[in-house]
Amino acid sequence: MDKLDNYRQYIKQLLKLYSQYSKSDSEVEAQTIFDSENDHYQLVYVGWNNQRRVYGCVLHLDIKNEKIWIQHNGTEGNIADELVALGVPKQDIVLGFHSPYKRQFTDFAVG
Repeated sequence: MDKLDNYRQYIKQLLKLYSQYSKSDSEVEAQTIFDSENDHYQLVYVGWNNQRRVYGCVLHLDIKNEKIWIQHNGTEGNIADELVALGVPKQDIVLGFHSPYKRQFTDFAVG
């Protein structure tokens, strides 16, 4: 399996894991969205809670130029460190939610 296939599998694995943290008795559904053709991956919450609409992106990762871009992390977990633990080198992870200027001060790729 080549590098990009591994990255796709790691991302899907983590999003599936995070989707299991939603309450089973809730009317809010955790949906994993995998666009492997364009390399966009998301975990979204959709539903109703006490007559209020719930919709929001919890995690959004992309693969661009052979690097994993973390576009949004709305969890308390550190998805970048979890990717590293799976074997992704830090130089292949971009914290896209940080400004390009700020990325140079992290241990991860700048872009």
